[in-house]
Amino acid sequence: MAKATTTIRQTLNYNPASGAWFAATQTLFNQIAAFYFSVIQAHERVLALGNQQALTALEKLTHATAINPDPVMPLRSIAAGIPAMFRRAAINAALGSARSFYSHLSRWRQRKEKAEAKGKKFKERPPVPPRTWNKSVTLYAGMWKERNGSSIMIKIWTGSCWSWIRARVTGRVLPEGWELCSPQLVYRGGRWYVHTPVEKKIQNPVTIAKQIKTNEQTRICAVDLNLNEHIAVCTVRDGEGSTLATLFIGGGQRVSGFRKRVLGRIARNRKQTGIIAEGEQDNADLWKKIRNGDDYVAHRVSKRIVQFAQEHGASILVFEHLGNLQPTKGKYSKRSNEKRAFWMKGRIFTDTKYKAYHAGMLTSRVSPRNTSRECACCGSLVARYAEGQEAQGYTSGAPLVYCASCGMRKNADLNASLMIGNRLFERFGICFQEKPQTPPATEREEQSSGVTVLQEPNIQVVGHGRA
Repeated sequence: MAKATTTIRQTLNYNPASGAWFAATQTLFNQIAAFYFSVIQAHERVLALGNQQALTALEKLTHATAINPDPVMPLRSIAAGIPAMFRRAAINAALGSARSFYSHLSRWRQRKEKAEAKGKKFKERPPVPPRTWNKSVTLYAGMWKERNGSSIMIKIWTGSCWSWIRARVTGRVLPEGWELCSPQLVYRGGRWYVHTPVEKKIQNPVTIAKQIKTNEQTRICAVDLNLNEHIAVCTVRDGEGSTLATLFIGGGQRVSGFRKRVLGRIARNRKQTGIIAEGEQDNADLWKKIRNGDDYVAHRVSKRIVQFAQEHGASILVFEHLGNLQPTKGKYSKRSNEKRAFWMKGRIFTDTKYKAYHAGMLTSRVSPRNTSRECACCGSLVARYAEGQEAQGYTSGAPLVYCASCGMRKNADLNASLMIGNRLFERFGICFQEKPQTPPATEREEQSSGVTVLQEPNIQVVGHGRA
């Protein structure tokens, strides 16, 4: 069995006084976390222990009890009467930061020793401990209760005492059948939210190699991600290589146009403003609009891809491995638009991967080399052209392809999607021979009996919604 995990983000509805108390609680949490980080620095051997043993050791060093009335570094110097679960959440936050810092420090020392052993100058600066603390409050059991679909009771620090308050929540509904983990109190964009991780046990999917080699009924869904009108083109194929269904997800030009218009506004604003101060975010609202639009599209497209694969019984999703895409030269808005379109493609893959895993499907990536230049039927180089042009040469981004060797004519993105699926089959030694083209009606022999049924893959063309 495996675990599927996701986070449900909900908005807290509260009065101004409660907002001030949330802020006071977070400030106290970070003070305690910073205190325990300093304790760990004074007792580095604690990091050699497991998390549970380290937590126990740190409590013995700081928490006064009847058996241990005088700890070495008492926590009461920060505050008294801190709830045990609040303290332990801060300890775990400090442990995580300390493990990360000392891991970076150890690797820095190794790089330094390696460089000095070779007689080279080592100019890289060492990592430094956190100078400020701004962690969100993790609410362990005992710090929250009476959770339902519309409200939650939270134990908070008011600045003078600990009190229970009830806050209404709005947003996504907690899914049924999932186990609730410790929520977090998160401050973002001037508002407070509660982020709740949820998890459930799922059947661990069989490996891709075993599925393809041992199960003839295995179906794959190959996905070609693009920058033109079709954001994604998906094809579902069976173990014999036959195409069962095709999905075109459109709206790419609309998304690109929206992003380009906003980037143009940013460029004009920068031209009017002049020099931008270092460390300041200019045009914050416009950048946020671009990020939100790209995130929205990535989630919608990834969800549609997974739904399409589920509808047609696919258990494997295949993508190209696109990691070195560079924008072309041109104006600022054009280069930035392409760069963010590349980022969105990566985001679509990331979102699809975890959503597919939650649905019991695995994801793989193959080499993108010549997936748009080779014929999916015979492997020969194709001509790529636009409608109304002669089918010769290769015009990047053109919508149609033609193979002179086998006579194949297809949509260019569809051909690329089929090639991506071929690459996965070839990885496991499965190659599909070219199927002969259907002869014209004038060349068909007369049939004396029987009925011929022409079977075509189910082709769908959808949009992703607004940006």
